[in-house]
Amino acid sequence: MTEERLWRVYNTFYRRLKKLGIEIECGSNVPWIYLESVNEKEVTERLWGEHGFTAFWFPIAKGNIVEFSDRRKVFKKVREMINA
Repeated sequence: MTEERLWRVYNTFYRRLKKLGIEIECGSNVPWIYLESVNEKEVTERLWGEHGFTAFWFPIAKGNIVEFSDRRKVFKKVREMINA
């Protein structure tokens, strides 16, 4: 599997938000990928992890790709952070 295919979901999400003028910053602690900030506003809510708002999951099994934790909740949080 290529690196590009592995990160396709994350990269598409990142690029589409960037086109809309929305900058995100993420951090990780395998298997969680946390949404840390949106347009330089820190995300303080926790979702499915002890350290932050889990936006994506690293693949556990070989051949899998990075996946959204819950697409609706992630987009809801991004909208909430933009309108805050």
